Amino acid sequence: MLSPELEALFELRGWNPFPYQRKVFTAYAEGRSGLVHAATGTGKTWAVWLPVVEEGLREAAEGSGPSGRKTRRSAAPLRALWITPLRALAADTEAAMRIPLEASGLHWTLEQRTGDTAASRRARQRERLPTTLITTPESLSLLLARDDAAQLFDDLRMIVVDEWHELMASKRGVQVELALARLRRWRPALRTWGLSATLGNITVAANALGGLDASGAPRPVMLVKGNVRREVVIDAVIPVRIDRFPWAGHLGTTLVDDVAAIVRANTTTLVFTNTRSQTELWYRAILERCPDLAPEIGLHHGSVSRAHRAVVEDRLRDGSLRAVICTSSLDLGVDFSPVDRVVQIGSPKGIARLLQRAGRSGHSPGRVSRITCVPTHAFELVEFAAVRAAAEAGLMESREGIDAPLDVLAQHLVTCAMGGGFVGDELLAEVRTAWAYRNLAAVEWNWTLDFVAHGGTALRAYPEYNKLALDGDGVWHPADPQVSRRHRMSIGTIVSDASVTVRYLTGGVLGSVEESFVSRMRPGDRFLFAGRPLEFVRARDMVVYVRRSKNKTGSVAR
Repeated sequence: MLSPELEALFELRGWNPFPYQRKVFTAYAEGRSGLVHAATGTGKTWAVWLPVVEEGLREAAEGSGPSGRKTRRSAAPLRALWITPLRALAADTEAAMRIPLEASGLHWTLEQRTGDTAASRRARQRERLPTTLITTPESLSLLLARDDAAQLFDDLRMIVVDEWHELMASKRGVQVELALARLRRWRPALRTWGLSATLGNITVAANALGGLDASGAPRPVMLVKGNVRREVVIDAVIPVRIDRFPWAGHLGTTLVDDVAAIVRANTTTLVFTNTRSQTELWYRAILERCPDLAPEIGLHHGSVSRAHRAVVEDRLRDGSLRAVICTSSLDLGVDFSPVDRVVQIGSPKGIARLLQRAGRSGHSPGRVSRITCVPTHAFELVEFAAVRAAAEAGLMESREGIDAPLDVLAQHLVTCAMGGGFVGDELLAEVRTAWAYRNLAAVEWNWTLDFVAHGGTALRAYPEYNKLALDGDGVWHPADPQVSRRHRMSIGTIVSDASVTVRYLTGGVLGSVEESFVSRMRPGDRFLFAGRPLEFVRARDMVVYVRRSKNKTGSVAR
């Protein structure tokens, strides 16, 4: 049973905890780690968060802190980390976690730390971290790069990795595995919980989350399946004349009238596309068909400014938007309760992605999720039929992890050198407890260490690639302060074309586009970005200056 304060929270809403949630409560109280696999919108966040709050209430009543020492109720140290793959997801996670925290009366601080966090708040967090921190893999690596990193996590009790199915098959997931290995070395009793909604190979996911112990055996990770059924309706828009329908392409807006009709027929609709350029095209096409709905239609993708995205998210929550055209920036765990219809433009590229996006509608237990697939060419109708049949049969893709990527390891070595330094053999043993590096060969380790320390055989003669230096005690540290400054600016695992800021001549920032797209433009050229027709004026100091264009045609920004 939970404490009276938290049980009352369920009673107030007329809810009962699901059996799987009760199982997580008990497992956490027993000090266990686990992976929760349950449908979207069935309470995974509360399942792992409520026992943490419960533990805090009990310790507050006893008057002792996480390490058994007396603590002021308003000054609890960092004890829970919540890792999210998307910045857009952080705000909704915080809102969901704040409800039981405030209902309990526990005096804990709860904050975010992502690329969108204001510099003033990041500065305060450098002095003192909150009791619970919601962050991204990259921001966690920045914390590990602090020279007092080990002391920062002295009282850490639990780390939660949200949307683990999305992270584990990427280098960002490997980055998380390495961070977990480091934290477990400092905090051996650390509990680790993962949340997943759509995954075929759950056992492999649990192994990757838990890693290995010092003996090389997999750490015990409890699998908790939330058998809460969600009804999902999958249908498709069928072209009237299939012989006149395109047989190739992926950006086509042939069926824009059908999508516009769906938008008009529903209170709130999320229209998902697979690329940012496709989002811009469809946003413009729907506005042309429904100009009267312009104030009620929004656009959301990762390249538009944070301020623009925040306005769209807030208007979705309060129900003032009828539709949002978006990419995957809104398809992971973001809870916009008013959404009653989802549209998928083009192939979903997989069963898991389709169900994940479908779950954005009816995002609560007992409600029906509905997604309508819109083909951009004829062969996608076959894909829609296949994914619906697979979903009805309960099939799901597996996500295979990446095996020992040395580029991620090289970056991690510099992070650890900045975070207090490391001894080579000790860090090798630690790295091998991460599932992705369980079979890391000594020759691969030695090559990677030589590469970051001396630049390898190819770059040895260039001082800027000699990043690490060995002191008299056999500890590796950054070779000079410049190495640390450069590393903090480039932590991450995604390498892409350089981005330039798009700004109005009057000063407002719209977002960012790729430098290669801008390099071909001349003054007066028109392009579509952030849902607006723009005219290129000039580029200077990594900033593209634009003005609104009266002509609504132009190329689509990349």
